[in-house]
Amino acid sequence: MKTMSNVDIFVICNELNELLEGSRVDKAYQPSKDTVVIRFHVKGEGRVDVVFQIGVRMHKTQYPLENPKMPPSFPMLLRKYLKGATVRKVKQYRFDRVVEITVSKEEDYTLVIELFAKGNIILLNNERQIILPLKRKMWSDRKITSKAEYKYPPSRGINSLDFEKEDLENIFSESDGDLIRTLARSGLGGIYAEEIVSRSGMDKNTPVSEISSEELQKLFDTIKGLFNPLLENKFSPVIVTTGKEDVLPLELEIYNEEEKQRFKSYNEAADEYFSAKVRSQIKGVQENIWGKEVNKYAKRLKIQEETLDNFKSTIVDSTRKGDLLYAYYSQVEDILKIIHQAREKYSWMEISKTLKKAKKKGVDGLEMVESLDKLGNLNLIIEEDRIFIDSKKPIPENAEVYYEKGKKAKRKIKGVLIAIEKTKKELDRVEKKKEIAMERVLVPQKRVKKELKWFEKLRWFISSDGLLVIGGRDAHTNEIVVKKHMENNDIYLHSDIHGAPSVVIKNEGLIESSEDNITDADDENHGIPNTTIEEAAVFAASFSSAWSKGFGSLDVYWVHPEQVSKTPQSGEFVAKGAFIIRGSRKFIRKATVSIAVGIVNYQGPRIMAGPVESLKKYTQNYVTIKPGYTKKEAVALEILKRIDPDKQLTLEDVIRVLPSGKCDIVN
Repeated sequence: MKTMSNVDIFVICNELNELLEGSRVDKAYQPSKDTVVIRFHVKGEGRVDVVFQIGVRMHKTQYPLENPKMPPSFPMLLRKYLKGATVRKVKQYRFDRVVEITVSKEEDYTLVIELFAKGNIILLNNERQIILPLKRKMWSDRKITSKAEYKYPPSRGINSLDFEKEDLENIFSESDGDLIRTLARSGLGGIYAEEIVSRSGMDKNTPVSEISSEELQKLFDTIKGLFNPLLENKFSPVIVTTGKEDVLPLELEIYNEEEKQRFKSYNEAADEYFSAKVRSQIKGVQENIWGKEVNKYAKRLKIQEETLDNFKSTIVDSTRKGDLLYAYYSQVEDILKIIHQAREKYSWMEISKTLKKAKKKGVDGLEMVESLDKLGNLNLIIEEDRIFIDSKKPIPENAEVYYEKGKKAKRKIKGVLIAIEKTKKELDRVEKKKEIAMERVLVPQKRVKKELKWFEKLRWFISSDGLLVIGGRDAHTNEIVVKKHMENNDIYLHSDIHGAPSVVIKNEGLIESSEDNITDADDENHGIPNTTIEEAAVFAASFSSAWSKGFGSLDVYWVHPEQVSKTPQSGEFVAKGAFIIRGSRKFIRKATVSIAVGIVNYQGPRIMAGPVESLKKYTQNYVTIKPGYTKKEAVALEILKRIDPDKQLTLEDVIRVLPSGKCDIVN
């Protein structure tokens, strides 16, 4: 994979400094051993994630990697020291692959990102002492460990992209190599060295010791012409999509014949380029991990199904052999009599030899005898079935051995069927988990900044009568629903269960109401149709804790806004998100705990979760769910496949509108 050069880092730092200066540090994550993601809150922009991968890249990202369930100690320490800190500056140290992010909190801290191959990420205090590095390392002249003073790695080459001719002369005077290698090792990197040589028209294999002063001037002018736009913050970022794929902050002549994709910023280009490469690597790792997990259950299922088939075969085979002994009772009985009579004088081996000789001579009644062993076990061939019996026992006892074998296999089948069903469920569970994991890897959930309408920050749906119904997501938003959005002509709904949302029917924008609905509406309802009240009751019941408890229905009541109060009586206490209801309540008994999810056109296309009747009104493509046993992620993935063929939504968009708790799709 390409690694960022000094030139690339110069541009990245310029863009990030402009973006992050004055922003606030939010959280830090460590998706892998050499990668850290820091989330910033930028005024006017919102959440901004920046990824730092040692030895490879550093850029703003809209493709955040999946975080480990148990966060390592390093990102937790970054959160402790940096959360809430204000970013002062993002800068490149000299012209090296070392970046410093300076932040201020109670005191100043510096986060040093070393982007070379054996680099590091290091947190420093205001005295430049190391608080904690991502990796502890020791060299003879440099120690990267807690409490040690931070020293920069040795630098070589140019110290600034805005260097002078004398700096180039010094680099050439200290080199004994050829032109291309000397330029590459000066800090400009291999690709830019190739571009400089190409533009200058010089031979890349020319020893630098043989370069004349005129050629040196030409090289210096070429370098300046190439990089001056970057010094003036004039970037032209591209991804080269054919030939030798690359991502660059400016267009190069050596790629003139290649196809390119252009971007507004180098951070955006780098994000698209590196995220695709990284996810391709993750895909292989994830495929291997999940493949082993799936194969474990698939092999177990195969063995269990083979065992089931064997038991079924045993039942058929054993029953048939028992039946054949009875079907040829007289013939078998004659053979046993011959053996019993012979046994009075001869050994089993002598009898066996005698039977073989008699069979060869064609003695009647011995056609079915195959062999007799030294223990008296007789091997018979009856209708092409090989049947073993104990010649010392009567036929009924021998037949019963086969019948009992079939009965035993039949008894075991029940246990095998239970085991198979259990394994199938486990296999299905693992395959769904794999599907979700691979979906996130193969189709990265690009975090696009969406302009949410005010109601989308709450629970919401549009009733079949065209009224907006809103509800709280938690105690905080319950307060917002009532205090900010409830008005005198609205209706308030709630249920007497811990963990129920405050729901409000907004009495505005009534559209396409049928005459029946208008007749049902009266002054007591503030003109709101009963159909809307019933749908809102289903909504209130479904987004309450009744869902996670697995209830099928729940009683919901409604009152007028003036009956809802936050003012307690003397001695009472009202928790955040809770309200006191005064006066009589109107109940909707046994409101169904079930919702539908689909994409509707309400002030633009949006995902909506609400009563089935409301979804039916606005879309034909919806999925109905009820409380169940499947994790939300798996259900959300299936919903996404069914309702969003155009891929307008992400998995997280669907999960966000689902009730809290497990659920199942209603077929």
